[in-house]
Amino acid sequence: MGEQYGGDHQDFRGGKFNGDFTAKKVEYHQHGSTPTALDALPPRAAGFTGRGDQLAELLGAFDPDGGEVPGAVLVAAVSGLGGIGKTALAVEAAHEACGEGRFPGGVLFVNLHGYDDDRVTAEQALETLLRALGTPPEHIPNGVDARAALYRSVLAARERELGAVLVLADNASSAEQVRPLHPGGARHRLLATSRSKLPQLGARLLPLGELSPEEAYDLLDRALRIAARDDARVVNEGEAAAELALLCGYLPLALQIAAALLVLDRGKPVAELVAELAESGDRLLHLDDGERSVRAAFDLSYQRLPAEQARLLRLLALAPGSEVTAEVVAVLDGADTPPVRVLDALCRAHLVERGSGRGRWRLHDLVRVFGVGVVQGDVGLREEGEAARGRVLAFYYRWARAADGWLQWLPGRPVPERFNDRAGALAWFDGERAGLAAAVQWAREERFADTAVRLSQCLGEYLAWRRSFDDWITVCGVAREAAHRAGNRVGEASAWNNLGIALREAGRAGEAIDAHTRARDLYQTAGERLREARAWNNLGLALRWTGRAEEAIDAHTRARDLFRAVGDRRGEARAWDNLGLALREAGRAGEAIDAHAHARDLFRAVGDRLREAMSWNNLGAALGDTSRVEEAVEAYEKTLERYWEFDDWYGAGQTLYNLALAHQHAARFAEARTCHLQSADAYTRANAPAEAARARTRANAITP
Repeated sequence: MGEQYGGDHQDFRGGKFNGDFTAKKVEYHQHGSTPTALDALPPRAAGFTGRGDQLAELLGAFDPDGGEVPGAVLVAAVSGLGGIGKTALAVEAAHEACGEGRFPGGVLFVNLHGYDDDRVTAEQALETLLRALGTPPEHIPNGVDARAALYRSVLAARERELGAVLVLADNASSAEQVRPLHPGGARHRLLATSRSKLPQLGARLLPLGELSPEEAYDLLDRALRIAARDDARVVNEGEAAAELALLCGYLPLALQIAAALLVLDRGKPVAELVAELAESGDRLLHLDDGERSVRAAFDLSYQRLPAEQARLLRLLALAPGSEVTAEVVAVLDGADTPPVRVLDALCRAHLVERGSGRGRWRLHDLVRVFGVGVVQGDVGLREEGEAARGRVLAFYYRWARAADGWLQWLPGRPVPERFNDRAGALAWFDGERAGLAAAVQWAREERFADTAVRLSQCLGEYLAWRRSFDDWITVCGVAREAAHRAGNRVGEASAWNNLGIALREAGRAGEAIDAHTRARDLYQTAGERLREARAWNNLGLALRWTGRAEEAIDAHTRARDLFRAVGDRRGEARAWDNLGLALREAGRAGEAIDAHAHARDLFRAVGDRLREAMSWNNLGAALGDTSRVEEAVEAYEKTLERYWEFDDWYGAGQTLYNLALAHQHAARFAEARTCHLQSADAYTRANAPAEAARARTRANAITP
């Protein structure tokens, strides 16, 4: 068939046709160019601050000619907790890149609404992107594969004509949503943001954490000054602003909401908002400005979790301390082994974070508040949570009791369970210290009070060893209040006694005297003679620290006699040693030497090598007072042998300091200076900076 076209008709002359046929006039319309949406970036976030390193990393990856991997068009998946500022960072980076002319072909933006009920599918996203590229709707095929092919073809043509395009896919919930948006070509770039890590994409992963305290402070100040240039409340209330940033968990969304609340009420001091947040039983209730809500942001992530992940997140929110070991996670879960698979899934969703070491896990502070709120809002979840907390408290008590047993173990006694040696017990205490201290706080709740008070009594030796006196004071105070409420007079007395030791070591000897006096009186009333002896002994130490040496001598003498009466030789040795200190303070050096010698011999007899070392050190000091310098040096050297054996760095620091004084007295100045410097190093390892500084000062002051 031959066809010729002319004007508005068709010429069929010369054509041969078999059967009937119909000819219809065809109309042609000239279409104008289809509009595009290639400058569709959202505006920059007002007051955007910080994220310098992450911005630099994204801009480096955007460089079409400088990619680390040739053809790696999928630049990065920026991931993080809801409200952490992923979109703000991605948009800021895109604006920076466009400002530098890196994407002359334009920028495509699509919000995938990955955590909404009606999230955007990849097929829907491709339709949006094709329309933005100017493709007429009737030319967009159905199906993901067909749309993806057309999308890449259109982008390839645009690359040839204008240059590289940046595709920003915001708020994805899965790799499935993002993978078909791969733009093809070697110069285009795709940037995705998500609350979940998306390792399946083969992209550079850029997880976001909270802002630094300085960045959070700057965000608050900028937000207020954007609303009113002269609003200097953040600068004028620096400490309150820092506390506000902390209460917001350094989370950008929470900080922006807090700033908005201050903007709405220009007469409101920052400190007033801080008080509202700090005193509220539910911080998230206040972190809501009518349009934005931290709770709503977290709830979007929580509602998408499978049941086992949601359950573990709730239980982790109830855990004591800022982070927990995998072992404690297993106890919370009621399982024999840690639920590693579930933890990893929560970590990918940025609802759980890895802690300070391998096998440790933590929640963002506001996620913890959210989780507690979920539990409190449901009777069944509360019962589940209380059972989990009870398991953790029982676990902590069993293991702390065993670890404390190792710290106080002497040869000849039964070997404590659960640990192989003292070092293992100390390592466990070190790893769980924050959780243990937090679990004792549960003593304020009646159902947990008894076990929590007993747990507190297992921590004294360890906290004294690590010189964590503030923690010890807190622990003892909570235990004392709980025991008093329960009418447990012996428990209350023990808490007073331990509190007195902690107060004295913290330099608060006057308060320690009152605490030990209360403990002594309660023990006397209860007929607890052995414990009364311990209270007398500790009272004597506090009295000596306040310069009341004669009263201290009387207290230690009473303690010694009581210990002897009940047959506690180790306690008697401690009383003798402390009596020697009080005698020396009173100027009775000869009697002090005899007392320390008694203590040394008794400690040796019961096999307590650590306290034998202490008595050797005290004996050396008393010998030095009587100018028996060489005997004092010998005593200090015996002390050091035993302190090194136990890694007692504080005791070693004391002894080296005393040894330096002895060498200086004997005009051995080089040896004295060396010992002072060694003392400073030992004190530093013992977390005693003031003592370390004193030793260095003495070393620098020595001149031949």
